[in-house]
Amino acid sequence: MSAAIAIVALPISYLTLRALLCSSVGGRLVAVPSGERWHDRTTPIFGGIGIFAGFALATALAVAVNAVAGRGELWGIVGGCALLFAAGLIDDVRHLSPLAKLGAQFGAAGIVIASGLRVEVIGNDVLATIVALVWLVGIANAFNLLDNMDGLAASLATIACAYFAVDAATEHPNRAVLVLSLALGSACLGFLPLNLRPGGEAIVFMGDSGSQVLGFALASFALSSSWKVAGTTLATTLLPLLVLAVPILDTTLVTVVRLLERRPVSQGGKDHTSHRLVYYGLSQTQAVGLLALLGLALGATGLAYNVLGDPRVTVIGVLITVVLLVQFASFLTDLEERARRGGGESVPSVLRALWQPRRLLEVLVDFGLMCVSFLVAYALLQNGLGGPGERGVFLQALPILLTARYVSFVAAGLYRRIWRFASVHDLLAIVVACVASGLFALAVVPILWPLGDFDWKIFPLDAVLCSVLVASSRLVLRLQPHASALRDRAGQKRVLVVGAGRFGRSLARELREDGQVRVVGFLDDNPDVRRRRVRGVVVLGALDEIGAALESAHPDEVLITIPGAERLAGITAACATAGIPCRLVQRRTEIA
Repeated sequence: MSAAIAIVALPISYLTLRALLCSSVGGRLVAVPSGERWHDRTTPIFGGIGIFAGFALATALAVAVNAVAGRGELWGIVGGCALLFAAGLIDDVRHLSPLAKLGAQFGAAGIVIASGLRVEVIGNDVLATIVALVWLVGIANAFNLLDNMDGLAASLATIACAYFAVDAATEHPNRAVLVLSLALGSACLGFLPLNLRPGGEAIVFMGDSGSQVLGFALASFALSSSWKVAGTTLATTLLPLLVLAVPILDTTLVTVVRLLERRPVSQGGKDHTSHRLVYYGLSQTQAVGLLALLGLALGATGLAYNVLGDPRVTVIGVLITVVLLVQFASFLTDLEERARRGGGESVPSVLRALWQPRRLLEVLVDFGLMCVSFLVAYALLQNGLGGPGERGVFLQALPILLTARYVSFVAAGLYRRIWRFASVHDLLAIVVACVASGLFALAVVPILWPLGDFDWKIFPLDAVLCSVLVASSRLVLRLQPHASALRDRAGQKRVLVVGAGRFGRSLARELREDGQVRVVGFLDDNPDVRRRRVRGVVVLGALDEIGAALESAHPDEVLITIPGAERLAGITAACATAGIPCRLVQRRTEIA
């Protein structure tokens, strides 16, 4: 309970900021509105001073009363945060270049790594150090970018601190992380009343001196707790990723969009997830609340199956996480569609958006197929269930494979496609996603756990099997209308299409998708296709064989897709003799 003294950071942070607001600093250290920023009035930008003061002083007090030992790791984290706080404060006052900011971030990361923290799950020291550097600098920048709307960065940081504190007090006992996370979370709570004010504008912003410290400290907590002992289970590895999922995903989105638009990633902009939510009709408070709720849910799934410590539970946790993210993406799509139509109707319900049966069914079916393909590949190459060591690697590798595969599926847009109209390109996307995720798992799993007698060829075989199974499940949806049409042939209109060229084939496809029409055959003068099937429809003969075609196919109507009056005279005459309607169908293309 002595660690609870760290919550003194809350009043320290709040009172420090109140004192600064009453001083002359409040009028000098300010953020001026610009086209790249979200706010529209001049606002003090020294919130980071209050956050860091509460964090550092509360930590020092905890050390002074022996609530935590002042070891190298603790001071390494505080020292790294202090360096970033100083660099951020200078940037808020005089604007540092992106290269200078990056140098400060790597310097702070070097301090933390020198104190003894690294990704212990990776056996290679050089690779572990590189991953730690990228992680620390990446999350620091993620929070720097995330600080784009009142209350957003501080709210998500508070939630993350709470999860790290619970983990440090229960599953991975770590006194230093417990004190530091309580101190940082409490400092954020002291800042929030002055920054997140429903119905009003922020009194103070945190600035780079606050946002970089938040991201860097949270990344350090992951190294000091979960990833320091993550050599045995995947759940401990996933926990920090899920706790910090929202800033990671938002930063990835912004980075990709800005690179595609050839804009500097470090340049400010109104293209974050929070901004999109507001553009689509939510208020700023609703947008922050929704993202905080998503962060709370994802962190809860990570903490839950991390505490349970069972790879089987981790697999279910991956499924729940993917369902949440896919359904949240569906909600964003609904909001975007509402904004496109002018926003006249009410904002879609979040609860209703989370219940999207079609997408939920796709995710669940894919989950079953992924597990089956990996199990079948394992059983084929391990001659059954294998020994305890091989089964252990299988259970540890499955969540990694599922995570990589779902990420690949989402990146390939598989859950945004309408499979009734699937094409070869859609099926190719499935193959690419399965192969890419299989290669990723093959590269990552041996780093985390020695394979031993576990056959590495299981991963490429699984990629092939999964491609076949998932593609087959989508083809079932693609062929379902045709299966229904086959059952209802008695009531369908029979059509003979003259011309098996590009336009004729397109027309036949559209007619078949209608469900009320059955294409009974083609007529075409091309000898290469005569008596063969084009899109499943037989070419009955040449144009001069119209009489025989009418007698054998018994069409209710003839549709002509080729030009040339002299070539069509015989067709129209034969149709008139047989009493069958005949129409000329022309393609019309308009370019605006």
